Amino acid sequence: MEYDHEITICLGSSCFARGNKQVVELVKKFVAEYGLNAKVFLHGGLCGGLCEDGPIVKIDENIYKGVTSETVMQCLSEYFQVNQ
Repeated sequence: MEYDHEITICLGSSCFARGNKQVVELVKKFVAEYGLNAKVFLHGGLCGGLCEDGPIVKIDENIYKGVTSETVMQCLSEYFQVNQ
């Protein structure tokens, strides 16, 4: 299956310990809520070497650093141009 977008959430130990577990759940909820399941390939990734800037979420070629459960929805809304 070919997707229009790819969201990669770092699941390395540093990002995971800093809260990416909650971020994963919020991203899944966002994708479902806005009917993006068929357009977005959502998956976890291993450490990308940006540990000091984590948690890391990558949407297509855009890297978001220091993502929290409070900021992830803003990142997604801006990227996918939806109003929350």
